[in-house]
Amino acid sequence: MSDQTPTPQGQPPGTAEDGAALLDEVEAHHRRFNVFPSEAAYVAVTLWDAHAHLMDCFEATARLAFLSPEPGSGKTRALEIVDTLVPRSMFTVGISASALFRSVSDGETRPTVLWDEIDTVFGPQALGNEDLRGLINSGYRRSGGIYRSVREGENHRVIKFPVYAALALAGLGDLPDTIMSRAVIIRMRRRAPNEQVEPFRQRIHEPEGHALRDRLADWADSVREKVNGAWPELPEGVSDRPADVWEPLLAVAEAAGGHWPERARAACLELVNAAKANDKGSLGIRLLSDLRDVFDGAERMTSVAILERLLAMDDAPWADMDGRPLNSRSLARMLGDYVTEDNQPIKPRNIKVAGSVLKGYYAADLADAWTRYCPPHSETSATSATTATAQVRPLFSVADEVAVADRNPESAPASEPDLTPTG
Repeated sequence: MSDQTPTPQGQPPGTAEDGAALLDEVEAHHRRFNVFPSEAAYVAVTLWDAHAHLMDCFEATARLAFLSPEPGSGKTRALEIVDTLVPRSMFTVGISASALFRSVSDGETRPTVLWDEIDTVFGPQALGNEDLRGLINSGYRRSGGIYRSVREGENHRVIKFPVYAALALAGLGDLPDTIMSRAVIIRMRRRAPNEQVEPFRQRIHEPEGHALRDRLADWADSVREKVNGAWPELPEGVSDRPADVWEPLLAVAEAAGGHWPERARAACLELVNAAKANDKGSLGIRLLSDLRDVFDGAERMTSVAILERLLAMDDAPWADMDGRPLNSRSLARMLGDYVTEDNQPIKPRNIKVAGSVLKGYYAADLADAWTRYCPPHSETSATSATTATAQVRPLFSVADEVAVADRNPESAPASEPDLTPTG
């Protein structure tokens, strides 16, 4: 496709914009420059672009997250195209909590925030940034806000400042769980040789995107009363936080009409289920899920047998936990954070095996944690060792050298492992 592709001219003056046709054009604009991983992704991103023009009609705004395991996967380009379509765009690769707060706290000039390289803020090498995380989470709901003490003469008064704003993010790896649960997640990947896109030339194509942006704004004004307070039909099984995330996008689809409501519900179901399947939760939840697979209906298992099977999982982090394999001590520490049905910490217990007594675990002790924390088997998927390893460092200290028995589970003693936290 050449750079001289005609710009859509929209509806004749004085006629109502066809919402479905307009969203089709917005989607086509993305397809010219972006390769998304699925049809559902094109639908979700298009609806997100449109919802940014109707922010005050909704109780919440989904975060849009373009994530990938490797650079060069089209995340920045995705944000650049979104940038041309949303109102009052603020594109950044870094912003302080104070600057972000001041930018979004004025409802009249509130921007649509597009944040690239977010992994430098929340990635494994990043530290702190709790203020930013709190601000991002608070801005998800229209009722959310940040409290500040404001001086008035000799006195101080606590004032709640609104921070509700649309936010799209792009980065490597994953984001904190609290942000992930508030986001429509698009798992980007590098283009295959047969996936071709048109080169994006800002001075040529940005005006085309802005023309669509202006038409989206006009259409949004025409349907604002219809969208405000709407209760769109949700796919069966979508509830709680996923429902909050998708309701604005589904409301936009229903306002547009045509094939968009059906496409939106299908995309919602696909991406919500994909998010559940890829939800790593925490390293502890990953361990519980893998233990459930390891037990596979068994009543009890020795620590030796459990470790042997965990370490044999090719796609799991257990064989390389910050440079060393999972051992009986770290296994006990991790499981000790969870409790049995009787609200007692999960601990290894004695198991008689061929005349010997070894330490191990009973499925009955793990059952309550499996029920509470693990997704159904059909929603469980493999997760990468690379991401999980970032959570491993607190489990080991320099002083906690692995004992011979821990390096060689076959020689592990029957005594209770030392559960004293390391410094």
